[in-house]
Amino acid sequence: MTGTHAGHDGYAPGPALLVPLALFWVYLAAALRQRGPGGGGWPHRRTAAFGAGAALLAAGLALPAGGFATHAWQHLLVGMLAPLGLVLGAPGTLALRTLHRRRGRALVRLVRRPALAQLTHPVTGLALTTGGLYVLYLTPLYRATLTHSALHHLVHLHFLLSGLLFTWSVAGPDPGPHRPRVPARLVVLGVAVAAHAALAQLLYAGLAVDVPVPPDQLRAGAMVMYYGGDLAEIALALALLATWRPTVSRGPF
Repeated sequence: MTGTHAGHDGYAPGPALLVPLALFWVYLAAALRQRGPGGGGWPHRRTAAFGAGAALLAAGLALPAGGFATHAWQHLLVGMLAPLGLVLGAPGTLALRTLHRRRGRALVRLVRRPALAQLTHPVTGLALTTGGLYVLYLTPLYRATLTHSALHHLVHLHFLLSGLLFTWSVAGPDPGPHRPRVPARLVVLGVAVAAHAALAQLLYAGLAVDVPVPPDQLRAGAMVMYYGGDLAEIALALALLATWRPTVSRGPF
């Protein structure tokens, strides 16, 4: 088993840590511009949320090589918690306020295109996030990431991008013209919770998974995925409910 983990022993985040730093620098510069002449100011809570997301992303990328539990923590930070903070920062709305009016209109037209309706649907995000995890652990893919550094980085990139898409499609404060109603998004989130918990239980029991680690490491990682995933998904549900404004139908009188 020791030789199987050699691929991660040489993992060094290095330049990858510059990504969250650069993201926050660009975001902060845009937020500060809103305080200038003609700017209405940018909510501090949005900046704090984006900063927290960038910090969580950096923490996930900086985790030293370790056992399967460390990998589970990386998934939790990079694929679930960091996207929540980044999305709640409303970077799309900030970009629309910062960009030149012509470019802003072009961006709005792009977002409103019907072709994006399927791509940005919560079910698509669910398939890419939770479905991606099933592919990772139930096929030889995870085993391959242990010996191929480039594949290891690609998996992390998938965690981040799919996590951003799913989080935005479920509870993003940015405009989403194709986003379904809140009850439908709650259903998709409920499916994600159940599927995530089922995968964690399979890992804990060592059933149908292809993860070449000792049983104690497998169980430790499964517990991180189960309990940590629950906390992240509860936070996502609360973020969704915070944006819910139920429509009150008026009676005839």
